[in-house]
Amino acid sequence: MKQQQTGDMKMWGGRFAEKTAASVEAFTCSVHFDCRLYRHDIAGSRAHARMLARQGLISDEECRLILGGLDEIEGEIERGEFVFRPELEDIHMNIEKALAERIGPAGEKLHTARSRNDQVNLDFRLYLREECDRLDGLLAELQRSLVTQARRWRQTVMPGYTHLQRAQPVLVAHHLLAYFEMFKRDRQRLADCRRRINVLPLGAAALAGTGLPIDREYVAELLDFPQVSANSLDTVADRDFVIEFASAAALIQVHLSRLAEELVLWTSEEFAFVELPDAFCTGSSIMPQKKNPDVPELIRGKSGRVVGHLMALLTLLKGLPLAYNRDLQEDKEPIFDTVDTVSASLALAAELMAGLNFREEKLAAALRRGCMTATDLADYLVRKQVPFRQAHAIVGRAVAYALEQGRDVAELSLVELKRFAECIEEDVFAVLSVEGSVNSRNSLGGTGGARVDEALAQAESEI
Repeated sequence: MKQQQTGDMKMWGGRFAEKTAASVEAFTCSVHFDCRLYRHDIAGSRAHARMLARQGLISDEECRLILGGLDEIEGEIERGEFVFRPELEDIHMNIEKALAERIGPAGEKLHTARSRNDQVNLDFRLYLREECDRLDGLLAELQRSLVTQARRWRQTVMPGYTHLQRAQPVLVAHHLLAYFEMFKRDRQRLADCRRRINVLPLGAAALAGTGLPIDREYVAELLDFPQVSANSLDTVADRDFVIEFASAAALIQVHLSRLAEELVLWTSEEFAFVELPDAFCTGSSIMPQKKNPDVPELIRGKSGRVVGHLMALLTLLKGLPLAYNRDLQEDKEPIFDTVDTVSASLALAAELMAGLNFREEKLAAALRRGCMTATDLADYLVRKQVPFRQAHAIVGRAVAYALEQGRDVAELSLVELKRFAECIEEDVFAVLSVEGSVNSRNSLGGTGGARVDEALAQAESEI
């Protein structure tokens, strides 16, 4: 009799003679976070019920009752009326128990030929498939902001950097389109990841499949999965798709962090290249003059959080024997927080970039220092048949001379330049100008105006 009472308390409790300790219930409960999967759990249950009825494992009337009950439960959850019971552990048991209480024995038949092991895998795949699509939309919106700004500042030139030292002039549009390419790769990674997410796990059951006559292909069709998993052991143990999503998301956040870092640098008085909208900055509690780039700083800071979740998931999977282990419950919270963090960062970055203003006078002033057309002088000498290594040495000496004089190499006279190479003629000054430097970079993918126009047109067509 005691056994029966325990079984009534837990849907899996028939084998147990003692009630679960309260501390264990609190420790193992996941419904406070996996309730987020309610729509996906219900969608999977609907498809499973239809398959059971089609296979004669439940009657058509039982299927009708199950589907009606699931509709009611989904509505209650969406309205905030559903009471989640921690003692039922997770979203799966909460929904199944509520269904059985509403419709009776038909509800207890829903779990026929499935386990929570393949059920949770299905829910997570449905969730991540949806999030891949949503993140792709947010990335596209950010790309749109970048392209709009690239078009707006198409004629503006800025210093390009290596080692955070002024290197060569580039178009602002070229710089912004570099991030467009980063986020393009992020979208490609998500699409690739989605293909491996989009595999039906339901039917693997606990670990060995089921002896009941199920039709996995029919469930896959109902849930729009183009593939069915091939090995039941691998299916319930697999979280590769979760880690792959976390990896793609971490790289998105790292790219956002790089963009944010440049905004932090560019808004400082040391650079003063851009002005952020006031709506995206904060002030100091003690220094009234401050305008702090808090939004880019937080986007940059949150990269550590997202990368940390990836490391946690990799560590979680390390060393787990086949097949399912309860450790895998720990995969949800890192992913949920990753999704929330990356989503918010992408949305804010798109808004921020849309309101960005470049300070052209500051950019022009920066371009006048740093001998940024020195490479163009070397290229000029190469066109005069001077071997590149000799040209490099000649220009290096000319730069050293200019710096000693407190001038830029572009400010040297023809007489002075001829000291270093007699072949230099009057036409060198067109080469040494910022505009000449930019416009000469017409190799495929370069910052030359014609190439940037091509890249802009291509980017606009893609989004």
